[in-house]
Amino acid sequence: MEQAREPDPSGEDSQESAKADGDRPPGKKRGPGRNLPIAIGVGLGLGTLVVVSLYTRKEIFLLVLVVFLTLALRELTDALATRGIRVPLIPVAVGNLAMLVCAYVYGAEGLIGAFALTGLVLLIWRMAAGAEDYVRDVTAGVFTVAYIPFLGGFAALLLEPGDGAERIVAFIAITAASDIGGFFAGTFLGRHKLAPAISPKKTWEGLAGSALACMLVGAWLLPWLLDARIWQGAVLGAAVVCSATLGDLIESMIKRDLGVKDLGTLLPEHGGVMDRLDSLLVSAPVVWIALQIYGL
Repeated sequence: MEQAREPDPSGEDSQESAKADGDRPPGKKRGPGRNLPIAIGVGLGLGTLVVVSLYTRKEIFLLVLVVFLTLALRELTDALATRGIRVPLIPVAVGNLAMLVCAYVYGAEGLIGAFALTGLVLLIWRMAAGAEDYVRDVTAGVFTVAYIPFLGGFAALLLEPGDGAERIVAFIAITAASDIGGFFAGTFLGRHKLAPAISPKKTWEGLAGSALACMLVGAWLLPWLLDARIWQGAVLGAAVVCSATLGDLIESMIKRDLGVKDLGTLLPEHGGVMDRLDSLLVSAPVVWIALQIYGL
């Protein structure tokens, strides 16, 4: 993990990034800023892992989900620790396993029940360290389990039905389309900042590219994989671009508050696991709720 730096309350980091973009000669497009072959290779590798595990046995994908969310928990708890916030990894990781398994076996009720019990365990576990900063630490702990395993549990809910593999493929593909469409549109067309104080590189042009890609992929995949209507896929794509963008901005706010560039460095040219999961975590409940509304 990168060494933490003190957050810049003046927002100079954002201003410097914006200034760097503004210093480009008029009409000159910004380059991708990272090694695309490596980034694409890592992305394809992750996609292959997802597809192979899904269509070999769904429980294998559930195990992959447990592993990745546990790695994400480690990244976040380590980042919180740099600011003196103590979130114990063991009960959080056990709660992660319980929430995902209960969601897969018992449905939404199991997910909610496991989440409640995990929060209770955190309240009790932290008592051993004394009263100082108790409220701060347990608040951060409940936030951590709500942000990662609880939201991630909706992926387990998507996985549970007989056509769960197709639901997961549609969910990941539509969400990934937001990242891919936004990256290329923002890189080569981006001019107008979307949220410069939070994420200086995001642009309105990138958001438009995300929206177009999500709606097209949704309109294509949902009728093909889940026998939905084309308009249902397009509407779901529009909802996912909102959730995926908000997921990116939420993680950017966390990193900015904690004073870190990335929460981890495990995935070359992608950052940490959380840098790949941020949009997926927030989009999982959106996709699950939409499919419930559609009656699929």
